[in-house]
Order: sequence, then structure tokens, then C-alpha cells
Amino acid sequence: MRIAIDAMGGDAAPDINIQGAIEAAKEWGDVHIILVGDEKRLAPALNGAPSNLSIQHASEVVLPDDEPVRAVRRKKDASMVVAGRLVKEGAADAMISAGNTGALMATGLLVVGRMEGIERPALAPMIPTMDGKGTLALDLGANMDASPQHLMQYAIMGSIYRQKVHGLERPRVGLLNVGTEEMKGNELTKAAFPLLSEAPIHFVGNVESRDVLQGNCDVLVCDGFVGNILLKTMEGTAGTIFSVLKQEFTSSLLSKLAAAVLKPGLSRFKKKLDYKEHGGAPLLGLNGLVLKSHGSSDAKAIKNAVRQAREALKNDLVVSISSEISRK
Repeated sequence: MRIAIDAMGGDAAPDINIQGAIEAAKEWGDVHIILVGDEKRLAPALNGAPSNLSIQHASEVVLPDDEPVRAVRRKKDASMVVAGRLVKEGAADAMISAGNTGALMATGLLVVGRMEGIERPALAPMIPTMDGKGTLALDLGANMDASPQHLMQYAIMGSIYRQKVHGLERPRVGLLNVGTEEMKGNELTKAAFPLLSEAPIHFVGNVESRDVLQGNCDVLVCDGFVGNILLKTMEGTAGTIFSVLKQEFTSSLLSKLAAAVLKPGLSRFKKKLDYKEHGGAPLLGLNGLVLKSHGSSDAKAIKNAVRQAREALKNDLVVSISSEISRK
């Protein structure tokens, strides 16, 4: 299986992408990794690298502040666009990028192409949970608005993803809402509830945001506007908690001693909330596998994104979603 990595995308590109790719290539010999980017910058770092790693030259870069659609249409030789084209043309089976999120969505739609039967692809990152299993949440930002039909498609795609990539036999699918009762919510969630009840999924009903971190569902469905607010609120809250803890545990000699005792437990807690453990968020509903890594990903996150893509490819994720959607 061939996985293209947008080597020039991300806050610390291309160094962390190269390092993560090398680590992944060493770990999985059945994967051929294609680093897409400026060959002059990439080649020197690959001396002595595994043979299952190669370079595809791309002369341009999509910048963080580029307007997404314009960048994808005008920068034909940008590393992100070239990686998408490799997937479209069958030269790669999947692509990973830590670059401009909007541009990656545009690349998915304009270059890779939308899956037949899917009206809108969905961005589906993992939200960490206290049981360590995580919740796949979609859509968390690809589309600000959604219809009840879109939410049903998100639910089906998310359920298949957790089956194929994470090995869950019967993923529990929840609908994000302001209450657990069936008739709670706005017009969108009220109309979506019966559709999800009849879909070929294990629908467990409405889920409140306060319960998400407890792992009360395996797939969380919502529109992109609400989902993106949920995600950023959680990220901000987690960051604030660790910042306050650091201040408190360094405020006096006694607190420093207490911190030394509690450090192993705090490290485990922080690991549970660390996006790097999951690697990337799939953009589900495309004609190929596209993964979005966090902009501040390190080498570990890139390696885990490769692992994630590898599992999805081994289990025919895209074909499985397409087959299920075509039956609807």
C-alpha cells in the first residue's frame, strides 16, 4: 500500500514529516511512503532511509493563510495538491497532510473527488475519552450547515470507520443534543433522530456534550458548526487545566514535592487527552482516503497517522462506505 505525505504541510514542516515518515517506514515494511515536496529540501534528510520511502517533487506550497479554493486551483504543483492527485490517479492509496485544513478539504473535493451518494464529506477526528477508547466525532468543521440526510450519512460513515479501523463490532452512535429525550433539540436534530433510528447502525439516541468524555458512545454525530465549537472548547479547556496545574505545582517547595509524587498519574491523564496518540482525522466521503493531521503535529503524530491510514486500507474502508451508501 502506498501512502503520500504532504511533506511541506504543518507548523514544523518538512522536518517532522520526514522524521515521522522514516519512523513509519521502519515500522511497517508493507507500506511505501511517498514524501511530496521540494526535492532539494527533502533528499538530504533521506540518506540511509528505508527503501520503502521515496520522494515526489512538488515546487509549490499551500500556505496557512492562503484562501483554500483559490490556492488549490492556482497552485497546481503544491505539495498538498500533488498528493491529492496521486490518490486520484491511483499512484497512492491514501494521503496525509498537516497543512491548511480548508485547502485540504478543497483538495479532497476538487482533486480527489466526492464519493457517489455522499452529498458532503465530513471531518472526523477522535475525541479522547476517559476509558482510553475515544469517540469518533463528525462533522467537526468540514461543513458549517447540514441537513438531516447529511447527519444520517455521517452516522453510517462513522460507524463503518470504527468497525474497519478500530475493530469495534457494533459501534454505538449518538446524536449530539441538549438533552437525551427524543424530542429535544432544534429542527435539525429532531428531524435527524428518526433517520438515525432507521439507519443500519447501532443508534443509542441523543447524547449531551457533558457526557462525551465519559465514552458513552463510539461515534458522535453533529453538524460542523456545533462540532467545531465542541472540539475547540474541549481543546481550550484541557489547555487551561494543564496550565493552571503547572502554576500550582510550581508555586512552592511543598507543591513541587507533591507534583513529583503525582507526576506519573498526571502524565497518564495528559496522554489520554493528547491528539498525537490518534494521528489524524479522516475526511470521510471521498473517493480516496484523506487524513488531516494537526497543524502542530510532531513526528509521533505523523507516524500514528500512517498507522491509521494503513489500518483503513487493510480493511477496505473506502469501498465499505461506498457499498453501504449505495444501498441507501
